[in-house]
Amino acid sequence: MMALTVLLALLAALSNASASVLQRRAAVQEPDQDGGAGSAMRRFAHLLRRPSWLAGAGLLGLSSLLQAGALAVGSLSLVQPLLTAELLFTLVVGSVVFRRRPDGRTWLAFLALGGGLALFLLAASPSPGRPTARPEDWLLGGGGALGLVVLLVLIARPARGASRAALLGLASAVSFATTAALLKEAVGRLGQGPAEMFGHWSLYATGVAGLVAFLLLQGALGAGSLTASQPALTLGDALTSVVLGWALFGESIHVGVSLLPEAIGVAMIGAGSIGLVHSPSVGGEWDATDPKKSSGSSAAVPRSPRR
Repeated sequence: MMALTVLLALLAALSNASASVLQRRAAVQEPDQDGGAGSAMRRFAHLLRRPSWLAGAGLLGLSSLLQAGALAVGSLSLVQPLLTAELLFTLVVGSVVFRRRPDGRTWLAFLALGGGLALFLLAASPSPGRPTARPEDWLLGGGGALGLVVLLVLIARPARGASRAALLGLASAVSFATTAALLKEAVGRLGQGPAEMFGHWSLYATGVAGLVAFLLLQGALGAGSLTASQPALTLGDALTSVVLGWALFGESIHVGVSLLPEAIGVAMIGAGSIGLVHSPSVGGEWDATDPKKSSGSSAAVPRSPRR
């Protein structure tokens, strides 16, 4: 069962990464003009006619199905952190789609981020909990997640460029983690029969939370480079899921002697984040131009004047 959980989660990560890259490609073809709600609606209408954006939307749907399968056989604290593989998948798929490779420092930063979180989770070794959560736990955990998303969106409103992309990416991450928790609640009730699952509020709340996460993701992709939004999106999702797994389903992590490797993992995450901020690829925004209009060179792309 563990092998099946890992396989489904990794396939979901690959599908998510491919979706992000394809929709980022569509986003740079339809840049955000900061022209208010009317401009945003026109931009979204144009995105709907982009084959790469539609393909990305389809891959997001496939990822949701794979994620649901993984959550049906595994814990939230295991499934969501496995999606950190999305970081490396994003670099691989992105380098093909945008026809230029990130520099070595960017690769090292991403490896530090993903490796640090992997070390933390291996040391923490999250344990399975309840298949469903108590109503009072949903009031606390769901309310806290909602408040955090609202706060991040408010902070992101005056920001621009990489900062805005990172904040919206983190808000999207919390929303996706909450969506996963709601989905686990729904599939956890499937054991009591389809009527129990379809008659419970969690299934429909999953759709609402997923839509909010999807819209926040579009904002993050349009605001700045994947190197700014993707770490916040992927790592934020994983860490939030560990917290929600504990708060909602009683999933626990190891402490005691495990605290040392857990601390090393957190330090690696911090070092990777700092390295990413100072990476030449972030300054060059390697995914900021339409690959059809570029020469295909691996040189850095000049920074947009808007950022």
